[in-house]
Order: sequence, then C-alpha cells, then structure tokens
Amino acid sequence: MLHRNPRVITTNDKCPDQGTLQSLFESEETPLLRYAFSLVRRRAVAEEIVQEVFLQLHVKWKDVESPRAWLYRSVRNKVFNYMRDNRRETVEMSAPEVEGLSNGSDTPLGVLSKLEAVEVLHEMIDSLHEADRELVQLKFFDGLKYREISERTGLSVGNVGYRLHHILKELAGKLQPLGTDVNP
Repeated sequence: MLHRNPRVITTNDKCPDQGTLQSLFESEETPLLRYAFSLVRRRAVAEEIVQEVFLQLHVKWKDVESPRAWLYRSVRNKVFNYMRDNRRETVEMSAPEVEGLSNGSDTPLGVLSKLEAVEVLHEMIDSLHEADRELVQLKFFDGLKYREISERTGLSVGNVGYRLHHILKELAGKLQPLGTDVNP
C-alpha cells in the first residue's frame, strides 16, 4: 500500500510573516548576542540563549505585539534563569572588571544590573550624533584632557567642556528612568 509523502515546505512556500521575522533576526541577532554576552560572559552560553529565544519567538510570532522588546526581555530572563540554575559555576573576570562592578557587598543580581546598565549606556553612546560620540570617545575611552580634545577637534577648550557636560546630562536623564542613578 502506498502512503502519501508529507508536504515539504520549500523556500518558495513562505509563511506570511517569515520575511519580517527573518529581517528582525538579521538586525537584532548581533546586538542580542552582545547583550547576552555582557550578562553571562560566556560566548557559547550567550549564543545558546539567543538561539533559544529566537526559536520561541518563531513559535509565538503571531501573539507577540512588540518583538524587539520581547526579545530583549526574554534574553534577560533566560540569562537570569541560567545564572540561577548554574550558581556553582564561576565566571572568570579580570580583577579590574570585578573591582569596577562590585564593592564587595553587591549581590550577583546587583552586579548583573550594573552590567545591564553598562550595556544600555553603550547603546545610548552609539546612538549619539557622530561629533558628540567622538567627544565621549576621546574623553572617557581614550582618556584625553580637554586641551588635547580641543586640539584634535578644533573646538575651544571651554566648548569641549560645555558640550561634554550637556552630553553627560542627557545620558544621565535617559538612564534615570531605568533605575540607574548617575550624577553628570
């Protein structure tokens, strides 16, 4: 007796929202991997978590109203679950990284919140206008003084200070609603 073969979906048989899901995957995979890695500090775990979250989104695609927000929230929750379930594992970090994150009395959740705030801050810096981003880069990442920044950018020393002050004030204002207290 002959049985019918099950229908095989080929690349020409796309479901209606597949293109949208694929474009979301292409645009958000790398930032989600960075976000997950910043929380767990293990590449393989970050990749696994992001993959699981995208698979869950595929299943729940029609029910999710805001897919990007859902992705980030789901990654964060999966990271929390992973950390809770694997408390005995230790994540190796260099001494300066640990000192910068903890004063010795922080809980793992507190350190995780700080890591999350750092990632959000990096995203905010990336979204600044190019000239403002350059000022932040030169001052805080390259460690230049106002005079050195002035020489590189052609701005006056006073203007460098003024602009950096307002950039930091703007970033602090954006971080405050997220529960991060920053004094510019």
